[in-house]
Amino acid sequence: MAITKLARKKVREMTPYQSARRLGGSGDIWLNANESPFANEYNIKCDRLNRYSTCQPQELIQAYADYAGVSAEQVLTSRGADEGIELLIRAFCEPKQDSILYCPPTYGMYAISAETFDVDTKTVPLTADWQLDLPAIRDNLDSVKLVFVCSPNNPTGNLIKRRDLEALLDMTAGKALVVVDEAYIDFCPEASTVDLLSQYPNLVILRTLSKAFALAGLRCGFTLANQEIIKLLLKVIAPYPVPVPVTDIAVQALSPAGLAKTKFQVLDLSANRAYLQAGLSMLEGVTVFDGYGNYLLVKFPDAEGLFNTLWDHGIILRRSPVENCIRISVGNRDECEKTLAFIREQLNQN
Repeated sequence: MAITKLARKKVREMTPYQSARRLGGSGDIWLNANESPFANEYNIKCDRLNRYSTCQPQELIQAYADYAGVSAEQVLTSRGADEGIELLIRAFCEPKQDSILYCPPTYGMYAISAETFDVDTKTVPLTADWQLDLPAIRDNLDSVKLVFVCSPNNPTGNLIKRRDLEALLDMTAGKALVVVDEAYIDFCPEASTVDLLSQYPNLVILRTLSKAFALAGLRCGFTLANQEIIKLLLKVIAPYPVPVPVTDIAVQALSPAGLAKTKFQVLDLSANRAYLQAGLSMLEGVTVFDGYGNYLLVKFPDAEGLFNTLWDHGIILRRSPVENCIRISVGNRDECEKTLAFIREQLNQN
């Protein structure tokens, strides 16, 4: 179609991120998007919907700052952590000049966001045990402004060693920002790098309410960084990025009652993850990798065949870029039991 020629060449050539929703599927068990199985109730006020929202609602910023253990000046809220990725690239990378660096297998939106803004990408694959290859990163830092590291990493589920993150921060000091994506950190808060913000001015942390807080549909994320970085991001963010109902619900989720409910649900999901891991580990030819988020990466003898069979029977999981692996989100106990039983049955037939 001739109209597509009006689009930028880069956009015409791009392959969009294949999110769980784009991929579709039809079934009763959805364990493909690392969503929470809990649907919590909230109250929404409707007396301010005729007015624009505040760019950075003070009540929301303070609530998350208190939860994260930082000052309000170190917090920016956005439409999910995905928008935080875009804001960082827009604020720090010159198109066709600067680069980002990321370490696959990992979250695909780092690369797609960079491509969208004509920013080059460099990849340094994780090591065999899915840790940072620091020497290779050091050799590839020319023109790099942002280094993205996901911990717990999606899709592998493992944590990146803290000493390696500190070494990376030292290595990039004065040259680039290290962006630690902590979308799943609420399942292992002791592994957060938030305490390093005071020591490393080049550290940025991405957070979200989508996972542990069971608010994937809310699209509410946060960027934690030193005040100078937050001020720069505020220059490029949209005027009204946080809808009024989003603020209302997020503040309730971050209240003492909301935090208590989230803590209980995280414990429940962690127990289900352990159940799923133990059950799958008992199956012949199956390898379950340690996971610290609300999902597990599992290696099967014939992952593609099993994935398709599960899909056809209404159990929707997620293909993985890791060979012969499937990523399984942790659902409620009933979903985990049915998924485990179906997989066991299929493998026994073979």
